[in-house]
Amino acid sequence: MSHKILMDAGSVGRSVTRLSHEILERNDNADEIVLIGIHNRGVPLAGRIQAKIKNISGVELSLGSLDITFHRDDYRERLV
Repeated sequence: MSHKILMDAGSVGRSVTRLSHEILERNDNADEIVLIGIHNRGVPLAGRIQAKIKNISGVELSLGSLDITFHRDDYRERLV
């Protein structure tokens, strides 16, 4: 099985930079922005965006994480 590289490290870095600029450009008050990363791989990505925005603007955005895995209480015995 062959693997195709979609983005190398440089491409990912440029994408993080562009996303960070877009977030700042589209939101007037950066202090009100909260980044939420979805477990597992979205959390490090949100952290990279947070760090890049701090580097660009000096504002440290709030950062959270969301675990979207199913839990016992998410299942119903009977579907509607």
